[in-house]
Amino acid sequence: MSEHSRPRRNFYGRLKGKSLKQSQKGYLQEDLSALSPGPVTWEENPERRPLDLGAVFDGKPVWLEIGFGGGEHMVHQARQNPQVGLIGAEPYINGVAMLLGKIRRAGADNIAVHPGDVRDLFDVLPDHSIARAFLLYPDPWPKTRHHRRRFVTPEHLAPLARVMKKGALFRVATDIEDYVRQTLEEVPRHGFEWLAEGPQDWRAPWDDWISTRYEQKALREGRTPHYLTFRRT
Repeated sequence: MSEHSRPRRNFYGRLKGKSLKQSQKGYLQEDLSALSPGPVTWEENPERRPLDLGAVFDGKPVWLEIGFGGGEHMVHQARQNPQVGLIGAEPYINGVAMLLGKIRRAGADNIAVHPGDVRDLFDVLPDHSIARAFLLYPDPWPKTRHHRRRFVTPEHLAPLARVMKKGALFRVATDIEDYVRQTLEEVPRHGFEWLAEGPQDWRAPWDDWISTRYEQKALREGRTPHYLTFRRT
């Protein structure tokens, strides 16, 4: 794939919020480049050469978190599962800075960070390279005309299916009922099966779950979390 075939990708989310603290600026300057999974952006890798994940994580299985927010779930999983490597993609630079601070405090050494659009990361992830993926409280885009901006659309799900191993799990958490509907409609169309056998399988969080600040906000505002688990077929 050459620079001339670069796809046109609109991005609708926030890239930056309130001013960063001085410590967060330091995390970005001192830590971010060392946590790169390799050349992801089009400027770094116009030929879209696949990443060498075996070299990045010493041959460990690789998990992916799509939009890690403040990073609490990602660091939790990294500490609980030192036998895996985790890649997180997040374009919101304030969230990236928050994650870097948590990585420092936790001493986690099995995390890589792409501070950008996950679609660019999908371009360079090898086929069948991801053993587990997480989509946790994604932007709901509640207006009907904006539903095509949601992650659970073919633009995102087709490359996700390509990079996931057979049998790999894809976890989705959301407090938006219409997002549940769209997820259950779209995800199985891309080579995934929903694993629920009864209501508790989507009402109860996973055994290794840590409640994020987004979930706590949803609970305070009276919304009900849903926990959906799919398997790559």
